[in-house]
Amino acid sequence: MLFGFPLLSLIIWLPIVSGLIVFLMSDRNTQAVRWVALAGSVAGFLVTLPLYSGFDTSMGSMQFIERNVWFERLNVYYYLGVDGISMPLILLNSFTTPLVVIAGWEVIREKVSQYMGAFLIMSGVLNGVFASLDAILFYSFWEASLVPMFIIIGVWGGPNRIYAALKFFLYTFLGSLLMLVALIYLYQASGGSFSILDYHHLPIPMAAQILIFIGFMVAFAVKVPMWPVHTWLPDAHVEAPTGGSVVLAAILLKLGGYGFLRFSLPITPDASHELSWILIALSLIAIVYIGIVALMQRDMKKLIAYSSVSHMGFVTLGFFLFNPIGIEGAMVQMISHGFISGALFLCVGVLYDRLHTRMIADYGGVVNKMPVFAALFMLFAMANSGLPGTSGFVGEFMVIMGSMEVNFWYAFFAALTLILGASYSLWLYKKVVFGAVANPNVEGMKDISAREFLVLAILAVAVLALGIYPLPLTEVMHVTVDNLLEHVARTKL
Repeated sequence: MLFGFPLLSLIIWLPIVSGLIVFLMSDRNTQAVRWVALAGSVAGFLVTLPLYSGFDTSMGSMQFIERNVWFERLNVYYYLGVDGISMPLILLNSFTTPLVVIAGWEVIREKVSQYMGAFLIMSGVLNGVFASLDAILFYSFWEASLVPMFIIIGVWGGPNRIYAALKFFLYTFLGSLLMLVALIYLYQASGGSFSILDYHHLPIPMAAQILIFIGFMVAFAVKVPMWPVHTWLPDAHVEAPTGGSVVLAAILLKLGGYGFLRFSLPITPDASHELSWILIALSLIAIVYIGIVALMQRDMKKLIAYSSVSHMGFVTLGFFLFNPIGIEGAMVQMISHGFISGALFLCVGVLYDRLHTRMIADYGGVVNKMPVFAALFMLFAMANSGLPGTSGFVGEFMVIMGSMEVNFWYAFFAALTLILGASYSLWLYKKVVFGAVANPNVEGMKDISAREFLVLAILAVAVLALGIYPLPLTEVMHVTVDNLLEHVARTKL
């Protein structure tokens, strides 16, 4: 309880209510809208801190549980709880929202209340996804998260925003329908329960497990996104406003990874083992092939979007190695990717706000005019390359170590990302930042403002803190991951 309210409900509904208030405010006083949005987002982050401080790291079971009847006739409950897998993702989501509000402070000048309100509502809905323990509640939040992002891309996006928004919505919505079919089967098989935790202990025949696993895999693979269902992501990133790209990369992609850990592995453990080679193969293709595709890009946003697909390949690879270091490394990679990809998209946004182009060839010599920005951009480019001492190194190194325990060649191909990541990240940095000023428009660019510096500096601290001392993160997930692996091993045929 916090201030007399159940903690998880407060974490979900405070941002949503704040977003509705902002959404209904008049745009005639945009400063008031911005300050109310900032207050709501900061409050939404602050109420998540007791999750970490009050979390019992010795427990692998759900904590902060809330359970109330929702639809009694269908046995649907308002059932919430978090463990060492979901809690860090809620913190990441609530941490990101105030940064997005600050980043759009001066950039968004039309429909400001709707823009800020959409992000606040989406923040609460995403917290609901990570905290839900009832399948219908989970699915409701899962699908509801599409609506704010669809609006953000479709209203404040680039010239092809309608195409990108529709492609994003259709890919993710259609993928989710197979998950719904799987959940309905589990409801029937469990004797009328929508409790996700009940499904973890449900004896399911192998043939049914494989079909359920495929249904989950399609839904979650589209969200991650995995190769070859990744094509919606570059379009969405290119057309989305900067804030939309940040939340899309930092949070929405993590829904797929979370789904594999909450549904696929514990509910269909035998099928997960049987079909793990497919997920591993697709992950390695994403890491290597999409890394090469990123090298060919000439649009900064597209390059970072393909980089996201490549780095998220480490997440799915780590999950299906079935060892603690692999899964924990994949979790660290999800959090790290949230920091780094969000920071890189913000850096592109800083440049775009000044020059109104994302083409790499239109820049050059930026360090001569924006030295503070260049220093921060270098840190994030190095982190994206997997430099030791940054968060980008920790998760990837753990997954590579986990891969080595299973198969040398898995580790070999996974480690290629250290070469490919450095290649496209440093090539981008060299072309944009170093050299003489190549474009007369660059000559008039000014260094980052205090507002922009604040956002990037906070992310820089997060990247370095997680890279130097990841223990505060790994210790909260360790027991949960061990329990998950024990469950998967115990039920394996």
